[in-house]
Amino acid sequence: MTAAETFDVVVLGGGTGGYSCALRAADLGLRTAVVERDKVGGTCLHRGCIPAKALLQAAEVAEHAADAAHYGVRATFHGVDPVAVQRYKQRIVDTNHKGLQSTLRRRGVEVIAGTARMTNATTLDVDTADGLRRVAATRGLVLATGSAPRALPVEGLDVDGHRVITSDHALFLERVPERPIIIGASAVGVEFATIWKTFGARSVTVIEALPAVVPREDVDTSKALASALSKQGIDVRTGVSVVGADRSSDAVRVRLGDGTALEGDIVLVAIGRAPVSDGMGFSEAGVTLDRGYVGVNEWCETEAAGVYAIGDVIGRLGLAHSSFQEGFLVAERIAGRSVVPIDYAGTPRVYYCHPEVASVGLTEQQLTERGIPFQSQLHPFSHNARAMMTKASGHVKVLVGAEGGPVLGVHIVGPRATDIIGEAQLIYSWEALPTEVAQFIHPHPTLVEAIGEAHMAAAGRPLHG
Repeated sequence: MTAAETFDVVVLGGGTGGYSCALRAADLGLRTAVVERDKVGGTCLHRGCIPAKALLQAAEVAEHAADAAHYGVRATFHGVDPVAVQRYKQRIVDTNHKGLQSTLRRRGVEVIAGTARMTNATTLDVDTADGLRRVAATRGLVLATGSAPRALPVEGLDVDGHRVITSDHALFLERVPERPIIIGASAVGVEFATIWKTFGARSVTVIEALPAVVPREDVDTSKALASALSKQGIDVRTGVSVVGADRSSDAVRVRLGDGTALEGDIVLVAIGRAPVSDGMGFSEAGVTLDRGYVGVNEWCETEAAGVYAIGDVIGRLGLAHSSFQEGFLVAERIAGRSVVPIDYAGTPRVYYCHPEVASVGLTEQQLTERGIPFQSQLHPFSHNARAMMTKASGHVKVLVGAEGGPVLGVHIVGPRATDIIGEAQLIYSWEALPTEVAQFIHPHPTLVEAIGEAHMAAAGRPLHG
């Protein structure tokens, strides 16, 4: 091995945080390399956001086909072709992957394929197909190693990729499970419940140890989503833990803490993701780890000088779009530009189940815990003409400071929530008053009117409802 090849910036990991950091650094004139052991695009593109949402899009089409008669359309739904759905999903992933590879080349980012280990705070040893390669960062080394699905430490539920699976396996199934049991009711859990139920699973059960589905969301969001899932025929069980499981050749029997048991043909473990940091030399190079997560300050700087960390490995929101912003922040910080710390409360949280869920700002529970006086206003989609056309349920909930204070949180469960949350993000981030938002003129009839009407009601001038 020759002496280290130097770059201004070296990014370990080519996922959303890693490649966004690399692209921005290159745009700022910094010689940049990305070290990636798999494919650029990371979990989001290959085993997360993009393939999951492609499956959910297919599920939405299936929903429309199955319910065509409601709209006066003559159509017959014969079910889904899982193999064809997989081909559709993979086309979306492959197209995005090719585009990203082209973008990195065009912008001058060198991609080094291999498995890396830190040797010190500036240098990586990379095991490539052509042998060991040493690369060093003269201005900043960025750790963006991502995460992997968590296993559930319960007897009988070790992941085998057949009867007990994670999202990594579920995204590539070329069959529809007949009786899936899903452990965990956050994003992955509720999204796959939607997919499999719509694709024709005979029964779908979701188990959540915490008292509510999507447990980090507002209490009214959780209640509305649980009700909607139950109406779709999904068995939702909250506040109960899994204590064990027994497998046979064609089934899994799951034992619960309340003394009951369930049987299914497959179990999806969807209890979150764990940071990927073991065996990479982080601690030895002076990087502090806490339960595997890399410790950083508000600038995404570690305790090791010149070493930064972004994305899932720092354990903040664990969302692709927050990783993008962390990547931009770090690249500009390394380049010597003035940057503003990320407001994670102002970052939208989105779930693509049906109905969709999206939120920004603080929840009612958080405001109560912090002793912040607030008022709440809820506008149901049942009062929105555009939502009626899609048989949608749910609501927009606005939390505002007491006595005419600013908007503190917006929580949506309903149609296209993940799209219309963009306006709510601006409202929250600009600390708008409900009286100011009430002056906005929203097009009619649209779903986004529900945001306007919720704020009108919060301002004391309701229209519908």
